[in-house]
Amino acid sequence: MRIDIISAVPKLLTGPLENSIVNRAKERGLVEIFIHDLRDFTEDKHNKIDDYPYGGDAGMVLTPQPIFSCIEHLTSERKYDEIIFTAPDGEQFNQSEANRLSLKENVMILCGHYKGIDQRVRDVLITKEYTIGDYVLSGGELPAMVITDALVRLIPNVIGDAGSALSDSFQNGLLEAPVYTRPAEFKGLEVPKILCSGDHKKIEAWKTEQSLKRTKERRKDLYEKFKKDY
Repeated sequence: MRIDIISAVPKLLTGPLENSIVNRAKERGLVEIFIHDLRDFTEDKHNKIDDYPYGGDAGMVLTPQPIFSCIEHLTSERKYDEIIFTAPDGEQFNQSEANRLSLKENVMILCGHYKGIDQRVRDVLITKEYTIGDYVLSGGELPAMVITDALVRLIPNVIGDAGSALSDSFQNGLLEAPVYTRPAEFKGLEVPKILCSGDHKKIEAWKTEQSLKRTKERRKDLYEKFKKDY
């Protein structure tokens, strides 16, 4: 898989890509990630990539020229399965979308900044728009990292134990059951005995029960949808 990320502030992206699971996936050749500085594509003599919005609103807007130039340059070299824009008014990014994207070959992510990007970019170039929550951030770099991390960890062989990713919260529409590790007793607090029993059938039944209980308590919307679908 190849992921191209376009940003007005590319330094915000370097740290997360050089550590942990994403970096290991890169080092093993399981994913290629390229960061593109929007200023490298501007034709403005002052190297500007933003301007005041029409209509008199406050803030600044990313201009269309450098974005069009960058995306047209990349798409001239390869076909992209999705060209994503991270925006507060986009579709809610979720595990289902992460699963879908993880099967793609080439994905591009455009990070918004300032007040946003010229609407003509969204109308002509963007194939998918995502938000990661009902709040506004300074730019789209953090959402781009969230999306990248979420899909990279699903690529085969990125995580040593593939079953770990498949048992995560949201994979089956529910929150994950509580998890425990050694020691079996810590400061008077004990691991549920069923998990130490070795009876895998009963353990799975306990996990399902706890998953349903936790989802009902913490995410009633997911619980009601699960009941309806299943």
